[in-house]
Amino acid sequence: MISDHRQYVHLEALKGWINDPNGLCFCNGKYHVFFQYSPDSPYGDTLRCWGHFESCDEAKSWTYTGIALRPDIPEDRSGVFSGSAVVSDNKIHIFYTGNVDDGGVREAYQIYVTMEDGIHMSDKKVILKPSDYPGSCSCEVRDPKVWIEDGKWKMVLGAKDKDGKGCVLLYEADSPDDWHFVRQLSKDGLGYMWECPDMFELGGQTFLGVSPQGLEHEEYRYQNVYSSGFFRMEEGELKDFIEYDYGFDFYAPQTFVNEYGERILIGWMGIGDIPYTNPTAEKGWQHCLTIPRKLSVTDDGALRQWPVIHHELYGSMEEVRDGEEKKIKLPCDIVAVIESDPYTLKIDGAEISYDDNELVLDLSHGDVGQGRTVRKVKTGKHKTLRIIADRSSLEVFISGGRYVMSTRFYPSDDEVLISAKGGGFIVRDISRMEINGFE
Repeated sequence: MISDHRQYVHLEALKGWINDPNGLCFCNGKYHVFFQYSPDSPYGDTLRCWGHFESCDEAKSWTYTGIALRPDIPEDRSGVFSGSAVVSDNKIHIFYTGNVDDGGVREAYQIYVTMEDGIHMSDKKVILKPSDYPGSCSCEVRDPKVWIEDGKWKMVLGAKDKDGKGCVLLYEADSPDDWHFVRQLSKDGLGYMWECPDMFELGGQTFLGVSPQGLEHEEYRYQNVYSSGFFRMEEGELKDFIEYDYGFDFYAPQTFVNEYGERILIGWMGIGDIPYTNPTAEKGWQHCLTIPRKLSVTDDGALRQWPVIHHELYGSMEEVRDGEEKKIKLPCDIVAVIESDPYTLKIDGAEISYDDNELVLDLSHGDVGQGRTVRKVKTGKHKTLRIIADRSSLEVFISGGRYVMSTRFYPSDDEVLISAKGGGFIVRDISRMEINGFE
């Protein structure tokens, strides 16, 4: 069947442009995923608002309930930008950045609303205005991530200082609408703007996630236009910066705690200002969100990411042995069992190869990559890969999820040819995740 490239197990909109996941939470028996949304343009060139998905069945199916936040007050008149959610007293407390851009004069306001259902909200309240930011900061301050810790409300904001250096601002409050500045966090040599911060604890350690802009590109790091990663923190100081994902399409991740107390990450499977393309834009829509990923901490303090797919979506299983070629239908969950070093795995025009501690994702053959070429990562030796292959995306989890590579890819058919040299595949079908609510 010729593919229309509609995703089956990833959240995407029926039309328009989506980007950052926002306001992720579990409240009153439902999962809520908000996202930045330009419903009238697949290129994101209209005013941004927030769309909203909800799930009542552990994310086996989702319902799109409509636009949750629109730019409708003076302080967000140029767009509803990214933010987060906190669940307290059976309410969803939403924090976001209101963007104001009047002829190049830019201002950012942090705005607070509450909801019980992800649909009906309270009046908007401005909680931080430009004069509330420290004097060292520029007018670029955005993307509040809020949480409650030891009875205190806490917030991190992404920012650029007046010297053109990326940083994060930390605020605290006794209530969600009365904040005071605590400190500024930064590290030399890591770009001019830090977006989408996310501070969380896991495995007895504190992590700070950021999406820095302006990193100098390297062969094995910072290969994309913009990057996303995390710092491990020790005694309040930032340690080395490690990327979340080494693929072509990943940015602006956010984490939350699910109903089982697990830390879950969802990212935008896209990046702004890319030199490659997505052919779905010509059909009226562009981009999607990643599969939810459960986070865990390794013995040496690194983060692992592991895909979370509802068990009822899984179907039959088959094996593709070393040296065989076989057609499989998308979407599917592929486990590659590695038997030699080096090895090569092919999924239609996408090639994954490993040699001398280096894993390469190559989409430069034919039209499958739509301008995407090669991404690399130093992984060390490993025995398995797991690949979630949807109808226009691949998420590759290496070494138990210590390294991840996410990309859009565009095969011409929903049945693709796979082959392996130096190992084999175990392939399990995934049925379509139900998404309701679109007209």
